[in-house]
Amino acid sequence: MSDDKTRPGPQDASRISLGEDYEVAYWTKALGVTRQQLEEAVGKVGNGAEAVRAFLQRGAH
Repeated sequence: MSDDKTRPGPQDASRISLGEDYEVAYWTKALGVTRQQLEEAVGKVGNGAEAVRAFLQRGAH
């Protein structure tokens, strides 16, 4: 199944996809971080949205 790019949010809200610009835009806005901070968090804890959120909330960025 391909991504529906007309939807404003991610296709799977439990995972963060860095491969789609619209998903990166959604997650950076939703989490209040830069693309670089988002990429760093995903690199450290994986692409699970809750793990990334927890990592960022701990101030580990």
